[in-house]
Amino acid sequence: MTLTTKYQPLYQQVYDEIVKRLGEGFWKAGDSLPSEFALAEELGVSQGTVRKALNQLVAENILRRRQGKGTYVAEHSNESSLYRFFRYREKGGKGVIPETKIISVLRREPSELESSKLSLDCGSDVVEMVRLRSIQDKPAIFEKVIQPLSVFPGIDRESEYPNSLYALYQEKYGISIVEVRDELHAVKLEEEVAKQLNLPVGSAALMTQRSSINIDGRVVEWSQAYCSTENFVYSVTLK
Repeated sequence: MTLTTKYQPLYQQVYDEIVKRLGEGFWKAGDSLPSEFALAEELGVSQGTVRKALNQLVAENILRRRQGKGTYVAEHSNESSLYRFFRYREKGGKGVIPETKIISVLRREPSELESSKLSLDCGSDVVEMVRLRSIQDKPAIFEKVIQPLSVFPGIDRESEYPNSLYALYQEKYGISIVEVRDELHAVKLEEEVAKQLNLPVGSAALMTQRSSINIDGRVVEWSQAYCSTENFVYSVTLK
Protein backbone atom coordinates (compact mmCIF):
# COMPACT_ATOMS: atom_id res chain seq x y z
CA MET A 1 0.00 0.00 0.00
CA THR A 2 1.34 3.41 -0.96
CA LEU A 3 -0.04 6.68 0.38
CA THR A 4 -0.23 9.93 -1.55
CA THR A 5 0.64 13.49 -0.55
CA LYS A 6 -2.06 15.01 -2.77
CA TYR A 7 -4.63 15.99 -0.13
CA GLN A 8 -3.24 15.43 3.39
CA PRO A 9 0.11 15.27 5.15
CA LEU A 10 1.49 11.74 5.06
CA TYR A 11 1.42 11.31 8.84
CA GLN A 12 -2.30 12.18 8.83
CA GLN A 13 -2.93 9.55 6.17
CA VAL A 14 -1.05 6.99 8.27
CA TYR A 15 -3.11 8.07 11.30
CA ASP A 16 -6.35 7.67 9.34
CA GLU A 17 -5.34 4.24 8.02
CA ILE A 18 -4.53 2.94 11.51
CA VAL A 19 -7.81 4.33 12.90
CA LYS A 20 -9.69 2.71 10.01
CA ARG A 21 -8.14 -0.67 10.79
CA LEU A 22 -8.89 -0.30 14.49
CA GLY A 23 -12.50 0.59 13.70
CA GLU A 24 -12.80 -2.50 11.49
CA GLY A 25 -11.41 -4.74 14.26
CA PHE A 26 -8.18 -5.51 12.41
CA TRP A 27 -6.44 -5.04 15.76
CA LYS A 28 -8.40 -5.56 18.96
CA ALA A 29 -7.96 -4.20 22.47
CA GLY A 30 -4.62 -5.33 23.89
CA ASP A 31 -3.21 -6.40 20.52
CA SER A 32 0.32 -5.43 19.54
CA LEU A 33 0.77 -3.35 16.40
CA PRO A 34 3.51 -4.14 13.87
CA SER A 35 6.80 -2.33 14.36
CA GLU A 36 7.29 1.17 13.02
CA PHE A 37 9.63 -0.29 10.40
CA ALA A 38 7.05 -2.85 9.25
CA LEU A 39 4.26 -0.25 9.05
CA ALA A 40 6.51 2.18 7.20
CA GLU A 41 7.49 -0.47 4.66
CA GLU A 42 3.87 -1.54 4.13
CA LEU A 43 2.56 2.01 3.73
CA GLY A 44 5.50 3.29 1.69
CA VAL A 45 6.49 6.07 4.09
CA SER A 46 9.37 6.81 6.44
CA GLN A 47 9.60 5.51 10.00
CA GLY A 48 9.51 9.12 11.18
CA THR A 49 6.12 9.59 9.50
CA VAL A 50 4.75 6.44 11.15
CA ARG A 51 6.18 7.50 14.51
CA LYS A 52 4.45 10.90 14.27
CA ALA A 53 1.10 9.23 13.60
CA LEU A 54 1.60 6.74 16.43
CA ASN A 55 2.60 9.52 18.82
CA GLN A 56 -0.68 11.30 18.10
CA LEU A 57 -2.67 8.10 18.70
CA VAL A 58 -0.84 7.52 21.98
CA ALA A 59 -1.53 11.12 23.06
CA GLU A 60 -5.22 10.51 22.38
CA ASN A 61 -5.18 7.32 24.50
CA ILE A 62 -6.12 5.19 21.51
CA LEU A 63 -2.80 3.35 21.65
CA ARG A 64 -0.41 2.58 24.52
CA ARG A 65 3.35 2.13 24.51
CA ARG A 66 5.02 -0.49 26.69
CA GLN A 67 8.67 0.08 27.35
CA GLY A 68 10.75 -2.42 25.39
CA LYS A 69 7.67 -4.23 24.06
CA GLY A 70 6.13 -1.96 21.43
CA THR A 71 2.79 -0.28 20.76
CA TYR A 72 -0.56 -1.79 21.77
CA VAL A 73 -4.24 -1.01 21.34
CA ALA A 74 -5.43 0.66 24.53
CA GLU A 75 -7.77 -1.30 26.76
CA HIS A 76 -10.63 0.24 28.76
CA SER A 77 -10.53 -1.07 32.29
CA ASN A 78 -13.09 0.05 34.84
CA GLU A 79 -10.46 2.16 36.57
CA SER A 80 -8.93 3.79 33.49
CA SER A 81 -12.31 4.68 32.00
CA LEU A 82 -13.56 6.21 35.23
CA TYR A 83 -10.44 8.29 35.76
CA ARG A 84 -10.45 9.49 32.16
CA PHE A 85 -14.13 10.15 31.49
CA PHE A 86 -15.78 10.71 34.90
CA ARG A 87 -15.74 14.48 35.24
CA TYR A 88 -17.28 15.04 38.67
CA ARG A 89 -14.99 15.95 41.57
CA GLU A 90 -15.19 17.05 45.15
CA LYS A 91 -14.99 20.78 45.57
CA GLY A 92 -11.33 21.61 45.38
CA GLY A 93 -10.68 19.16 42.57
CA LYS A 94 -10.13 15.88 44.41
CA GLY A 95 -11.02 12.90 42.22
CA VAL A 96 -13.78 10.52 43.28
CA ILE A 97 -14.89 7.08 42.19
CA PRO A 98 -18.66 6.50 42.07
CA GLU A 99 -20.59 3.42 43.06
CA THR A 100 -23.31 2.54 40.56
CA LYS A 101 -26.77 1.06 41.08
CA ILE A 102 -28.81 -0.04 38.06
CA ILE A 103 -32.44 1.03 38.55
CA SER A 104 -33.92 -0.23 35.29
CA VAL A 105 -33.00 -1.52 31.83
CA LEU A 106 -35.63 -1.59 29.10
CA ARG A 107 -35.85 -1.90 25.33
CA ARG A 108 -37.97 0.70 23.52
CA GLU A 109 -38.35 2.96 20.52
CA PRO A 110 -36.14 6.07 20.59
CA SER A 111 -37.43 9.60 20.87
CA GLU A 112 -36.85 12.03 18.00
CA LEU A 113 -34.03 13.64 19.98
CA GLU A 114 -32.36 10.29 20.67
CA SER A 115 -32.67 9.25 17.02
CA SER A 116 -31.06 12.51 15.98
CA LYS A 117 -28.20 12.30 18.49
CA LEU A 118 -27.44 8.67 17.57
CA SER A 119 -28.14 8.98 13.81
CA LEU A 120 -30.54 6.04 13.98
CA ASP A 121 -32.41 4.55 11.05
CA CYS A 122 -36.20 4.41 11.14
CA GLY A 123 -37.38 1.41 13.13
CA SER A 124 -34.20 1.06 15.20
CA ASP A 125 -34.72 0.27 18.88
CA VAL A 126 -32.63 1.44 21.80
CA VAL A 127 -31.99 0.31 25.35
CA GLU A 128 -32.64 2.83 28.11
CA MET A 129 -30.52 2.18 31.18
CA VAL A 130 -31.30 4.19 34.30
CA ARG A 131 -28.54 4.40 36.91
CA LEU A 132 -27.98 6.07 40.24
CA ARG A 133 -24.36 6.88 41.02
CA SER A 134 -23.33 7.52 44.61
CA ILE A 135 -20.18 9.12 45.95
CA GLN A 136 -19.14 8.49 49.55
CA ASP A 137 -22.53 6.84 50.15
CA LYS A 138 -24.40 9.97 49.01
CA PRO A 139 -26.70 9.89 45.96
CA ALA A 140 -24.85 12.13 43.51
CA ILE A 141 -25.86 11.51 39.90
CA PHE A 142 -29.08 10.27 38.31
CA GLU A 143 -28.39 9.12 34.77
CA LYS A 144 -30.28 7.80 31.74
CA VAL A 145 -28.04 6.06 29.20
CA ILE A 146 -29.35 5.39 25.68
CA GLN A 147 -27.71 2.56 23.71
CA PRO A 148 -28.63 1.53 20.12
CA LEU A 149 -29.44 -2.17 19.85
CA SER A 150 -27.87 -2.17 16.40
CA VAL A 151 -24.52 -1.38 18.07
CA PHE A 152 -25.01 -3.35 21.31
CA PRO A 153 -27.24 -6.34 20.48
CA GLY A 154 -28.58 -8.01 23.62
CA ILE A 155 -27.04 -5.52 26.02
CA ASP A 156 -30.34 -5.39 27.91
CA ARG A 157 -29.93 -9.07 28.72
CA GLU A 158 -26.59 -8.81 30.53
CA SER A 159 -26.63 -10.43 33.97
CA GLU A 160 -24.58 -7.61 35.48
CA TYR A 161 -23.01 -4.33 34.39
CA PRO A 162 -19.59 -2.90 35.34
CA ASN A 163 -19.15 0.47 36.98
CA SER A 164 -17.80 1.76 33.68
CA LEU A 165 -19.90 0.70 30.68
CA TYR A 166 -17.05 1.61 28.33
CA ALA A 167 -15.10 -1.43 29.50
CA LEU A 168 -18.06 -3.66 28.60
CA TYR A 169 -18.46 -1.97 25.22
CA GLN A 170 -14.87 -2.70 24.28
CA GLU A 171 -14.59 -6.20 25.69
CA LYS A 172 -17.87 -7.61 24.36
CA TYR A 173 -18.83 -5.42 21.41
CA GLY A 174 -15.51 -4.20 20.01
CA ILE A 175 -16.52 -0.57 20.59
CA SER A 176 -13.74 1.70 21.87
CA ILE A 177 -14.85 5.05 23.25
CA VAL A 178 -12.07 7.52 22.48
CA GLU A 179 -13.90 10.82 22.93
CA VAL A 180 -16.90 12.28 24.74
CA ARG A 181 -18.74 15.53 24.08
CA ASP A 182 -20.56 17.05 27.02
CA GLU A 183 -23.16 19.80 26.95
CA LEU A 184 -23.94 21.37 30.35
CA HIS A 185 -27.31 22.84 31.34
CA ALA A 186 -28.55 24.46 34.56
CA VAL A 187 -31.93 22.91 35.46
CA LYS A 188 -34.46 22.57 38.27
CA LEU A 189 -35.14 18.99 39.31
CA GLU A 190 -38.45 17.37 38.55
CA GLU A 191 -40.01 14.88 40.95
CA GLU A 192 -38.54 11.64 39.53
CA VAL A 193 -34.93 12.87 39.67
CA ALA A 194 -35.29 14.85 42.90
CA LYS A 195 -36.59 11.75 44.69
CA GLN A 196 -33.60 9.66 43.58
CA LEU A 197 -31.14 12.34 44.67
CA ASN A 198 -32.91 12.96 48.01
CA LEU A 199 -33.45 16.60 47.11
CA PRO A 200 -36.53 18.85 47.14
CA VAL A 201 -38.44 19.15 43.89
CA GLY A 202 -37.27 22.27 42.08
CA SER A 203 -33.73 22.13 43.46
CA ALA A 204 -31.06 23.61 41.20
CA ALA A 205 -28.85 21.03 39.52
CA LEU A 206 -26.42 20.51 36.66
CA MET A 207 -27.62 18.41 33.73
CA THR A 208 -25.03 16.93 31.39
CA GLN A 209 -25.89 15.57 27.95
CA ARG A 210 -23.08 13.34 26.74
CA SER A 211 -22.32 11.87 23.33
CA SER A 212 -19.84 8.98 23.53
CA ILE A 213 -17.86 8.49 20.34
CA ASN A 214 -16.36 5.29 18.93
CA ILE A 215 -12.95 5.21 17.28
CA ASP A 216 -14.60 5.36 13.85
CA GLY A 217 -16.30 8.67 14.70
CA ARG A 218 -19.80 7.31 15.36
CA VAL A 219 -21.82 8.46 18.37
CA VAL A 220 -22.71 5.09 19.93
CA GLU A 221 -24.15 6.20 23.27
CA TRP A 222 -26.09 9.24 24.43
CA SER A 223 -26.88 10.05 28.03
CA GLN A 224 -28.41 12.62 30.35
CA ALA A 225 -27.03 12.94 33.87
CA TYR A 226 -28.36 15.11 36.69
CA CYS A 227 -26.09 16.15 39.55
CA SER A 228 -26.57 18.37 42.55
CA THR A 229 -23.55 20.64 42.88
CA GLU A 230 -23.99 21.09 46.63
CA ASN A 231 -21.16 18.63 47.32
CA PHE A 232 -19.63 17.98 43.90
CA VAL A 233 -18.56 19.94 40.84
CA TYR A 234 -18.01 19.19 37.15
CA SER A 235 -14.28 19.59 36.56
CA VAL A 236 -12.17 19.66 33.39
CA THR A 237 -8.42 20.08 33.19
CA LEU A 238 -7.07 21.73 30.02
CA LYS A 239 -3.42 21.41 29.00
